[in-house]
Amino acid sequence: MAQKGRKPKPTALKVLEGNPGKRPLNLYEPSPEGEMPECPEWLEEEAKAEWDRLAVPMFKLGLLKDLDMAAFAVYCQAYARWREAEEFISQHGSIVKTKNGFWQQVPQVTISHANQKIMLQAASEFGLTPSARSRIIAGNAVMNEASEMDMILAGVI
Repeated sequence: MAQKGRKPKPTALKVLEGNPGKRPLNLYEPSPEGEMPECPEWLEEEAKAEWDRLAVPMFKLGLLKDLDMAAFAVYCQAYARWREAEEFISQHGSIVKTKNGFWQQVPQVTISHANQKIMLQAASEFGLTPSARSRIIAGNAVMNEASEMDMILAGVI
């Protein structure tokens, strides 16, 4: 069955944001142990560069683990394809004149928009958008390392 309403935010992000809604936190949410995932070989070169740019800082904030490899790869690949489409549009324009004399949008505009949506959705999952980042109060907070009493004293719960 499909979930209705907003997707629940991970507890670790709620803690980083200071639990602004003051709703009860899921103290038993799985927090995977793990190392920083390795960049997949199959990513495009631009996607690998984006991976290299963001993976270490995200891992240090506790926002990227081995289990997140595929979701982060989606972000990086969408970024690469979005950038490729935007570079094409910058060089060749966004519309062309057809043989019949009509103006038509180039496919790269649609490719850009589709990958932009994927990229921004994945970016918000990892706290990489300005609005997601503006809600984060502290760095390096990891939910399972803090006791419930520590969280109460910090005003998070």
